[in-house]
Amino acid sequence: MILGIAIAAGLFLLLACTQTTNANKNNTATQTEKLMPNLSLTDTSLTKVVKTPEEWKKLLSPFEFYVLREQGTEPAFQNAYWNNHKEGHYFCRGCHLPLFSSDTKFESGTGWPSFFAPINKSFVKEVTDVSHGMTRGEIVCARCEGHLGHVFDDGPEPTGLRYCMDSASLIFKDK
Repeated sequence: MILGIAIAAGLFLLLACTQTTNANKNNTATQTEKLMPNLSLTDTSLTKVVKTPEEWKKLLSPFEFYVLREQGTEPAFQNAYWNNHKEGHYFCRGCHLPLFSSDTKFESGTGWPSFFAPINKSFVKEVTDVSHGMTRGEIVCARCEGHLGHVFDDGPEPTGLRYCMDSASLIFKDK
């Protein structure tokens, strides 16, 4: 009897988590469709984009706001771009600055989209993150300072870096 209840509870939780993850993916897809026409590789101005939390909430889904503005993260292997093998470019979801190219994307095995270099080093900033009992490099957009992910020194050549990004912080545009 107890085993049956435990199995039923486990299935309920699994379904609930899957539905939440799918809802997050759907919110991201909806936002992507709305923002796609504004994406350009020539939009490289680093003039700061400053908005109030209320203004950001009007532009982003609740989950995107959580990741970009509150330094949240998304589940591994359950995000939009970890397994994306299309050719194209990744832009900041907050301000549309071009950040990464599929030419620098690699399979890290971590469950998040990983790149060995940004399109331009000045388009991202590294700040020290001391959350969760560790010290690591947080990567933020140089234009809007939105949280993108983290950088680690276990990536492939030529840089040896792994920019481990959150899909919710990015918009992908096919070549």
